[in-house]
Amino acid sequence: MSFLGIEQSLTGRRWVGPAPEVQRQAEALAQDTGLAPALCGTLARLGVTPGAAEAFLEPRLRDLLPDPRSLRDMERAAARLLTAVSRRERIAIFADYDVDGGASAALLIDWLRQMGRQATLYIPDRIDEGYGPNDAAMAELAAGHDLIVCVDCGTLSHGPIAAARGADVVVLDHHLAGETLPEAHALVNPNRQDEDGALAHLCAAAVVFLMLVECGRQLREAGAGGPDLMQMLDLVALATVADVAPLRGVNRALVRQGLAVMARRGRPGLVALADVSRLETAPSAHHLGFVLGPRVNAGGRIGAADLGARLLATEDPHEAAAIAEKLDLLNTERREIEGEVRAAALDQAEARGLDAPLVWAAGAGWHPGVVGIVASRLKEMTNRPSVVIGLDGDEGKGSGRSVAGVDLGAAVQRLASEGLLLKGGGHKMAAGLTVAKDQLEPAMARLAELLAKQGAGQGGAADLALDGLLMCGAANPELIEAVERAGPFGAGAPAPRYVFPDAQILFAKEVGTGHLKLTFGDGLGARIDAIAFGAFDGPLGQALKDHRGQRFHLAGRLEINEFRGRRNVQLRLEDAATPVDKNS
Repeated sequence: MSFLGIEQSLTGRRWVGPAPEVQRQAEALAQDTGLAPALCGTLARLGVTPGAAEAFLEPRLRDLLPDPRSLRDMERAAARLLTAVSRRERIAIFADYDVDGGASAALLIDWLRQMGRQATLYIPDRIDEGYGPNDAAMAELAAGHDLIVCVDCGTLSHGPIAAARGADVVVLDHHLAGETLPEAHALVNPNRQDEDGALAHLCAAAVVFLMLVECGRQLREAGAGGPDLMQMLDLVALATVADVAPLRGVNRALVRQGLAVMARRGRPGLVALADVSRLETAPSAHHLGFVLGPRVNAGGRIGAADLGARLLATEDPHEAAAIAEKLDLLNTERREIEGEVRAAALDQAEARGLDAPLVWAAGAGWHPGVVGIVASRLKEMTNRPSVVIGLDGDEGKGSGRSVAGVDLGAAVQRLASEGLLLKGGGHKMAAGLTVAKDQLEPAMARLAELLAKQGAGQGGAADLALDGLLMCGAANPELIEAVERAGPFGAGAPAPRYVFPDAQILFAKEVGTGHLKLTFGDGLGARIDAIAFGAFDGPLGQALKDHRGQRFHLAGRLEINEFRGRRNVQLRLEDAATPVDKNS
């Protein structure tokens, strides 16, 4: 049954309220714990029982951190790195060009620096080299180094790892593995096929962190000490959120502790990035995913591939400020390029049909650095797995994003094994691929077939899940702070979303490039400011701007907006609907 009778909102979604069992669980939590009802509603939705509420609200990393040795090859990987340190061997780090890869590389660089050692950083160019290790780069690194550590890549790199003759290769990754593994000295990956999958939700930086924990254990067993790993959790938090890893279990604890570390502003790169982003408060999980993360990514997408990792690893505030400024400019340029590709991709996808199991688009000259973002936008609009491909001559490089319950990485890997792709891999929610132009249509048809078997394409636009009603007078900073105890919120643990019913729009205008800013009230004196990003990309923005006194139900997530020392409630508006006439 729809919430408030809304079967189709302004964005075309059906509104769905909390299930009866969730409501009963929330009531039980409130009675047993004495916690605020709004907080209990969020805890119940996240599956927290009364007996587990206290531990959930105060997660301790020492209670949730898995034993690193539960992962295959972990002891061997840590021992090899420690040997390289003690023997003063030459160490190279080969990293992916995204936030997870950059943060993973920075973790190792920071740790090695505190151990008195330096490392060579190598990040491939997205356009010239593509994702992951390649034969030429690995052979060149092997000629000048004793140990190569591949982070956030390498699991499928049989040829390039074999090309690294004369050097040992350690792989620390999380992407889906094949049936056979490359002949590396050690390959640590919770998504190896011979793992049990219990840690499959970890990003690469979390895998690197676990290896450093194992290094610390081996150092202590040898009577030595190592760096303070807790101070490195800011990098793990950034990577976990930016890589859209689910914020459950140990991931939630890593991000929560990492945000606390970040608030102390001890890492020059993150301080410079926050300053150039004009953040006036301590970063939240939202800021990691939508403010800081995209800027770190901008270098790998359209600029120098190593800028993000260099920013995160530097100790020099002046260098950090210069790199952060460069990344901020590149991010602005990236948004412009993305807008052009998104418009073209949407036109093509609409012409092909948005109700198939797979939504896809391909175009000549589309920048490979933005196709993943555009795929994410298509996925959000259609609630279907989406793939966007940039064609260059006879070859196309693309990225895909999936929806809950559909393993895109496995399907893409299956496609590669069948010979329809030149290369492909990833994980459940995201994947990359390379395809010959003359195989594009059959490859996408086969991918759609594989995804349909997993249930993709069933149903219309995604339902909008709502936590309940809220009146303007009840939306205050104290309520938000109470609910945030259940955070941080993100992938796998969305922030609560409330409806302000029958709201009167007092002010509305378009700001920036397609965003909507408005103020609304309930007629009882209380009023709330709201922002709807990208509202004019669809019907939402224009309908609310041209409200002509009409009232609306407004749905979104609450946040505290701090400006010049003042703290005000703000609604991050996501949807709206006209009230249903119950007499009609």
